[in-house]
Amino acid sequence: MKVLIVEDDVKISAFLKKGLEEEYFCVDLCDNGEDAIYLAGLGSYDVIILDIMIRGLQGDQVCQKIREQKITIPIIMLSAKSTISDKVSLLNLGADDYLTKPFSFDELLARIHVQLRKHDHKEPLLRVGDLELNPLTKTVTRSHESITLTAKEYVLLEYLMRHKNAIVEDRVLEEQLFSMEQSLQSNILNVYMYRLRTKIDKNFELKLIKTHRNQGYSLSDTTL
Repeated sequence: MKVLIVEDDVKISAFLKKGLEEEYFCVDLCDNGEDAIYLAGLGSYDVIILDIMIRGLQGDQVCQKIREQKITIPIIMLSAKSTISDKVSLLNLGADDYLTKPFSFDELLARIHVQLRKHDHKEPLLRVGDLELNPLTKTVTRSHESITLTAKEYVLLEYLMRHKNAIVEDRVLEEQLFSMEQSLQSNILNVYMYRLRTKIDKNFELKLIKTHRNQGYSLSDTTL
């Protein structure tokens, strides 16, 4: 899952990024309204955390312009303002939720999950053959045997399982794994796929992860 944090306070954005990455999210940071609108238009985010007081266009203007472009990504607003009228105004502009500063990270995380559940109509338990992934508990099993994954391995597997039987391009997988400021080594995706294969396929006769030369990867329980 990818999150865009729009916040010009460096300490707050760094704190949120660290916390969300520990919860298996891929996080991009942005500190101004104009860039936020552009990034939202790319359509690659599952939720946007948007502060009211940012550089350039203010958060309420950004929210309004995003909705005017028919972009439906869930938006959680952050603000020091706490009056009912402030909340109603932002919700009327298209915000999905509103959190008053200061707030606890656990509360923000809970609200993110609420928005993801509301906008996600997929089955809660993902299955490909005897491989199962539970997005709520972040647990993975194969033939009822528990498999321990790192955060990025989990993100990679979840994306492949949500697109089972489809060939997913390398570029798309890299976008899921890495934030914009991270430099990508040419073979880094291959490294993660090797590690994932070792944990998912090594001890099983049927190999679920398929490589499609010059195309990408797929996850399926069929034989090539």
